[in-house]
Amino acid sequence: MSSAICRVCSVVVALYLVLSLSGCATTTTAKFTSEVPAMHSVSEFSDDERVVDIADPWERFNLNMYNFNYHFDRYFFLPVVSGYEFITPTLIQKGVTNFFSNIGEVRTFYNSLFQLKGKKALITFGRFVTNSTIGIGGLFDPATSFGLEAQSEDFGQTLGYWGVDSGPYLVVPVLGPNTLRSTGGFAVDAGIRYAIVGTIDPFENVENGNVILIGISTMEAIDMRHKQKFRYYESGYPFEYYMVRFLYNKKSELLLMK
Repeated sequence: MSSAICRVCSVVVALYLVLSLSGCATTTTAKFTSEVPAMHSVSEFSDDERVVDIADPWERFNLNMYNFNYHFDRYFFLPVVSGYEFITPTLIQKGVTNFFSNIGEVRTFYNSLFQLKGKKALITFGRFVTNSTIGIGGLFDPATSFGLEAQSEDFGQTLGYWGVDSGPYLVVPVLGPNTLRSTGGFAVDAGIRYAIVGTIDPFENVENGNVILIGISTMEAIDMRHKQKFRYYESGYPFEYYMVRFLYNKKSELLLMK
């Protein structure tokens, strides 16, 4: 039984390591409702230093990238997500979300260890083992009903925990709002993922294994966007870029307090 559990966990870990990392351009829980992009100055709506006093030396680039992400999202990504939601039963959508959430426990686990958060690491490990076995590879989430609540950590948060400054605000293609620190953390998490998957190589003897990995990565990206309600330029506000920048900054600060 123990060897079977180890095999299941190994496969799930391997799958995690080949999937895309955290989300597509999603930073707030507010639902926005306008159609036309607006590029007004922040001074038009507020003199609040909490909003304007955020390091953004690459603002011109960030504004252009924000607009690019809007077009990518509206004309490509969201239509794909809508198609997925249309053809996939709700129960299966939930199973897919559970599966990828379970895979994400791996990143949280090692970053909890990096931050010396032993309790969080133990909870995350317990969730992963429980959902990978009793939850049938993560398709179900019995761990939550057992009192093991989901945690969340990444290497960007690890850097913040050890005192690394967030650095300038940065809008990343497709991924959206970030900072220099979170972008660096993303790169480290990706490096760890591919280093481990290269060692495990779960599809070594499977024909078209690379195609399978690409399909899994694509499915995770679709699921991540499916879970988010954020829509670019649907706030009706002429200052959306600045408000999203402010909210992302506040969210990052709150995550470091957990």
